[in-house]
Amino acid sequence: MDIYRLLDLYKAAIDKRRPFEGEMLEQIKKYYRVGLVWSSNAIEGNTLTESETKILLEDGLTVGGKPLRYTFEAIGHAKAYDFMFTLLRNRTITENDVLTMHRIFYENIEKEYAGKYRDIEVFITGSKYPVTEPNRIKEEMNTLFHWIETERDRFHPVKFAAQLHKRFVFIHPFKDGNGRIARLIMNTALIQDGYMLAVIPPVLRQEYIELLERAHRDDRPFERFIAERVIESQKEIMRLLHIPVPKPGRGMSL
Repeated sequence: MDIYRLLDLYKAAIDKRRPFEGEMLEQIKKYYRVGLVWSSNAIEGNTLTESETKILLEDGLTVGGKPLRYTFEAIGHAKAYDFMFTLLRNRTITENDVLTMHRIFYENIEKEYAGKYRDIEVFITGSKYPVTEPNRIKEEMNTLFHWIETERDRFHPVKFAAQLHKRFVFIHPFKDGNGRIARLIMNTALIQDGYMLAVIPPVLRQEYIELLERAHRDDRPFERFIAERVIESQKEIMRLLHIPVPKPGRGMSL
C-alpha cells in the first residue's frame, strides 16, 4: 500500500472545493486553531485542557490555578499559528520565517531567547542522541534552509514536511519551543502544498516521541505516522464539507 497515493486521492477530492478563500478559509483556520494549539502544547506538558484553551483564546478568560506560563504558551502559540497562514502562498520557509515564528511564540515567556538561536547546551530528556552544539547551530540551520530551497521537489510534499520536522528537531536550535516550532513549520509546508494539517493528539504522544527517536536510525515509520495524521485531517474536512470519501482502487487499501 502506497500511503502517498491515498493522500493524493483524498487531496484531489478536496481540491474540487477549492480555492479556500475569504470566509471559508477563515472558518478552516478557526476550526483547527484551538485543537492544534492545545494538542501541540499538551505534548510538551502544558496541562490546559482543550476547553480551557478555547475559553482563553476565544473569550480571553484565563484559567485559575494553572501556571501563568501555560497561558503565555497558548496565546503565543495561537499567534504563531496565525502567522503560519501568512506564509500560505510563499512555498518557501526562510530563516526569517522561523525566527519570527519563534519570537511570536516565546516573547512573553523568555524575551531574551525569543527568536534567537540558543547559546547554551541542551539535551532531550529520554533521548540517547545529542543535539547540535551551540557554535554549529547557525551552520546547520543554513544547511537546512538550503535543503528546503533545493531539495523540496524531490520529495512527496507530506514526506518533505515530515523530513523538515525531523531535521529541525535534531538540530534543536532554540532554548525551548523546538517541538512546537517543528510542528508549525511542518504544517506550514503542508498547507503551502495544499494538504491539510497534521495534528498530533496527546494520546499519541508516546508513539510520536518514540518514532522521532527511532528516526535517527530509520525515519520511514515517522514519515508514515505524519502521513496518517494528514489523512485523518483530510477525512475530517471531507466530512465537514460533505465531500464523499473516495474509495481506494485495487492495491490501495490500508
